[in-house]
Amino acid sequence: MSFDTPWLLLAGTIGALALTWIYRRAERRIDAQAFAYSNIGFLHGALRPRTWIAGALRWGWIVALAALAVGLGGPQLTLPVTVNDGDVFICIDTSGSMASTDVTPTRAAAAQDAARAFIDEAPSGVRIGLITFSGNAELVAPLTANKETIRAAVDEIPPPNGATAIGDALELAASNFPVTGHRVVILITDGVNNTGVDPQEMADYLGAHHIPVYTIGIGTANGDVIGGEESTIDEGALQAYAQASGGAYARVQTASQLHDALERLGRETTIARKPVAAELGFVLAGAGLLVVTLLTGLAVGRFP
Repeated sequence: MSFDTPWLLLAGTIGALALTWIYRRAERRIDAQAFAYSNIGFLHGALRPRTWIAGALRWGWIVALAALAVGLGGPQLTLPVTVNDGDVFICIDTSGSMASTDVTPTRAAAAQDAARAFIDEAPSGVRIGLITFSGNAELVAPLTANKETIRAAVDEIPPPNGATAIGDALELAASNFPVTGHRVVILITDGVNNTGVDPQEMADYLGAHHIPVYTIGIGTANGDVIGGEESTIDEGALQAYAQASGGAYARVQTASQLHDALERLGRETTIARKPVAAELGFVLAGAGLLVVTLLTGLAVGRFP
């Protein structure tokens, strides 16, 4: 929690403490007068069951004043809110190993289906772009809020072929984002980076610019041998990219897992933590509790 006017919070706190002190002094004076002019034994027995009432009123008074003091300070609560104008690039690996059939029907086809799930779950207004990468990276679709356009772009993803240039894809995404706003990269890959820009450097760059990379490693331990090489995943590297940029890593081994992961990210990556003004809520809560405390005190004959 932060405060727009901390000096008012300080002043309100001092005022609340002063009023609480006055309240306690007046309460003790009234109790002393009651004992001085009443039958002590009778009064003590009559007041014993109502001791909790005095305590409740006292705490009600203190909490109400505290809420008013916090409200005066202009509190800002950092809360998760849905972003309807964010920007997301989906980067999909189209290297030769994505033709592996260990994920049904192929890793490439599963990735396309998962990308559609992400698009469907993303709130309207969020701009989505599509990048594919193998030996180099290609901007298949620039950022757009038109879901039909981006779905059509997913259908145009090229067939698997070539090396794996993860860093090139991250660099291309970075260069096509706006300079400000809520920006996210979704990276779907099954391979080990083996050409192009260093992806760790790009992950560090994106992290420094508050652009998280959510990495999805697709494939099983028994991937097909394609081009004389077994289809593998460098999980340590994918975890490092996510950690450096403030994102998260997930390993998926079936088409349904990949679909569910992208569907979930379609909702989660469009949520950002933003400061929300809360002074009105604190003031209304404090004022309401103060009124209840005062009325209850009058009703049971306690100060004030």
